Amino acid sequence: MAAAKLMDFDKALELFEPVLGFEVHVELNTETKMFSDAPNPANEKYHAAEPNTLIAPVDLGLPGSLPVVNATAIRSSISLGLALGCSIAESSRFARKNYFYPDLGKNYQISQYDEPIAFEGSVEVELEDGTIVTVPIERAHMEEDAGKLTHMGGATGRIQGAEYSLVDYNRAGVPLVEIVTKPIFGAEHRAPEIAKAYVAAIRDIVRGLGISEARLERGNLRCDANVSLRPRGQEKLGTRTETKNVNSMRSVERAVRYEIQRQAAILADGGTITQETRHWHEDTGTTSPGRPKSDADDYRYFPEPDLLPVQPTAELIEELRAALPEQPVARRRRLMTEWGFTDLEFQDVHNGGLLEVVEATIAAGAAPAAARKWWTGEISRLANAADKDAAELISPENVAALQKLVDAGTLTDKLARQVLEGVIAGEGTPQEVVDSRGLAVVSDDGALIAAIDDALASQPDVMAKIKDGKVQAAGAVIGAVMKAMKGQADAARVRELILERAAQ
Repeated sequence: MAAAKLMDFDKALELFEPVLGFEVHVELNTETKMFSDAPNPANEKYHAAEPNTLIAPVDLGLPGSLPVVNATAIRSSISLGLALGCSIAESSRFARKNYFYPDLGKNYQISQYDEPIAFEGSVEVELEDGTIVTVPIERAHMEEDAGKLTHMGGATGRIQGAEYSLVDYNRAGVPLVEIVTKPIFGAEHRAPEIAKAYVAAIRDIVRGLGISEARLERGNLRCDANVSLRPRGQEKLGTRTETKNVNSMRSVERAVRYEIQRQAAILADGGTITQETRHWHEDTGTTSPGRPKSDADDYRYFPEPDLLPVQPTAELIEELRAALPEQPVARRRRLMTEWGFTDLEFQDVHNGGLLEVVEATIAAGAAPAAARKWWTGEISRLANAADKDAAELISPENVAALQKLVDAGTLTDKLARQVLEGVIAGEGTPQEVVDSRGLAVVSDDGALIAAIDDALASQPDVMAKIKDGKVQAAGAVIGAVMKAMKGQADAARVRELILERAAQ
């Protein structure tokens, strides 16, 4: 397929106004699925199960099987709706969304159509420079997920060119909440950044509620990004495209930017935009056509006859409202003040996805500055090299324990980095690594003085220079002592002992 023609991003924004919209699917981490008692693979305990082992008759659409609503999923959905500032419907109804696809055993999806559980809300989104953007929420509705197809034999892993496909129904019936925004106007040049920040905000909200792992790489959180352009001064909205299931926040940002540039080039040449879904290609940073976008009428929605309406009591809604955690934007600003971080320091933590682990490290006893230094520095470097999340390498408790050894003078920063590598390698706690590797700082002045004497013997002119007031000459002796003691000397103490010797 020939590469699409793209317009310069700034030029595109001179000619056209971008209008955004997002549909974010959140997999709930309930023990069982939405309408059956099969284990839920979105739950951490079950996500690595073998294909087609977490299934029940309802998930496969077998004749005679009937759905039963998961009460925990209802509570989680209401909590999420409240956290999004939505009104909760006194009565909402499930509906059948009819379409055929091999991973949908029933040939319809149980979803919600005109009577969602939550509606009319908004969420505050914080951009990297601290700007707050309010994103309007149209609805948040409950539904079940479909299964998963794996296309075999092709070069790309996609259906095009594949020899055959395998279907795994483990994911069929996983509880979902789909959050749909209203059209977002006024994004302008910051449209890609707003897209990324919005998905991050939803992730933070659902993690704060404890209702989802919200890991994009696992599909716990999936974003469909809608983009349309309209000529400057025109009121009528342009034709939108929907880029499906983008699996990282950076990719959401890139996909929105790409679609703006692609659509602008087509419109500027007098072409028209096709209303369609599009696939995001991470390797090339491009989108490609999927299928023509269906409208609601195409799905032939009708009320699900096997399920009663959901009618939460006012008492339940207020109970869940009272249990809501602090909103992410307010929490971040409180923590920045409490920790004494500058805007830039806090952005390093937040933008790196390290807020929770830094907070946990501080709670375990580390000073805020030290916790930030470890997670944004050496741990992030090692995580990038291993292509893993920083939180996968080491626990906050072990980072705090490592810093306590530094604070106590047991380790220098250099030795602490060696201990960190040992902990990550599975050699035990920081103290166990110190003991097994013999990495503690030498605190015996006698041993240090002996090493200083050896260094001075090989550099007899240094002491005379120090006595003449050239204190910087001590650096050569310090370096020799540190080398002789394999970095396990306290350089500050070595310096003190050298100066004491010179004063004699």
